[in-house]
Amino acid sequence: MADHAELSARLVTELVEAGDLAPDWRTAFEAVPRHRFVPDTVWVEDGDRLVPVDRADDKTAWLERCYANDFVITQVDDGVPAGPGRTGREITSSASRPDVVALMLAALEIEPGMSVLEIGTGTGWNAALLAERLGSDNVTSVEVDLGVADRARAVLWDAGYKLTVAAGDGALGYPSSAPFDRVIATVAADRVPYAWASQTRPGGRVLVPWTTDFHNGALLSFEVSRDGAMRGRIVGNVAFMRLRDQRGRRASLDRDVHDEDRARRSVTDLHPYDLLGEYDVSLAVGLRVPRCKLIVTHHDDGAYTVWLVDPWSGSWAGLEYEPGADRFPVRESGERDLWREVEAAYRWWDGLGRPAADRWGLTVMPEGQHVWLDTEEHRIGP
Repeated sequence: MADHAELSARLVTELVEAGDLAPDWRTAFEAVPRHRFVPDTVWVEDGDRLVPVDRADDKTAWLERCYANDFVITQVDDGVPAGPGRTGREITSSASRPDVVALMLAALEIEPGMSVLEIGTGTGWNAALLAERLGSDNVTSVEVDLGVADRARAVLWDAGYKLTVAAGDGALGYPSSAPFDRVIATVAADRVPYAWASQTRPGGRVLVPWTTDFHNGALLSFEVSRDGAMRGRIVGNVAFMRLRDQRGRRASLDRDVHDEDRARRSVTDLHPYDLLGEYDVSLAVGLRVPRCKLIVTHHDDGAYTVWLVDPWSGSWAGLEYEPGADRFPVRESGERDLWREVEAAYRWWDGLGRPAADRWGLTVMPEGQHVWLDTEEHRIGP
């Protein structure tokens, strides 16, 4: 069995060879062992269940998971598994993929002597990497879950990183240690908290995974201006869990899809892959269509159903895909015509010249936020 040092070296080599690990972060990745920050019990997906893997039961499997270039589920159901026995239903905390961690740390563009606020401590590994580069006195981390915060603080301090780990609402930042040179969120937000701008020095950078109900996967890099606003563009593709107070509602086919016999029926010639399979259009649809969750269920022989669900209003739509078809049946129910809304958003994006993700930007001010395309003068939406 390979020990943790061998597995860590293998992971670093993999990240370097893939071009994911910037040279100035390599020493920190080599110095901070990931397994030391991962809890003894992690979780794996088994169909629609989440089942535990305990270090004591299978140390090899646990250690391999710690050093795979993949996320590790470290908490389900806010620490209280809701299923029978020890199974869980919803992922509520995880250790991010190492390549995503490396991408975000590089995008932060830190320099010696800078102070950093991290939103979402999680296991503490990301905070340890920051402290390895900047020193513990220059790193502050906020974690909403008291148990997760207490564990991360203990592990960090035991490893020699005696940084501030505060239990609290990360959306509020950490004003007692502000201003910061950098803020990095390891949780996603659709409404980016203005507190992160107000607690950052002018010229400082704020890095935020940005999400919509439809699309989770945009990394925004903001610069804070002297006027107090922060303006940013999409610089990467990352997916994170939301801030706890922005979770919204979870879509469930069992709960939300009903009255199928009375659904409105139509057909479309828009191929579902053209609409949903490309990052750029999926992002644009999410900007245009609020409160719409996407679920795909796969069937035999390459067939699948695309479900659009609004768990707030009870509206839903289902598109049936069969290989080789050029027209696809659609069923819709509820006060919204969700498929038509999403299809219209696709036409809108197409009419704009099919802009790529890096053309979108977001401005966050005390009174709210707004999206723009290419320049702030080309404002999209309200």
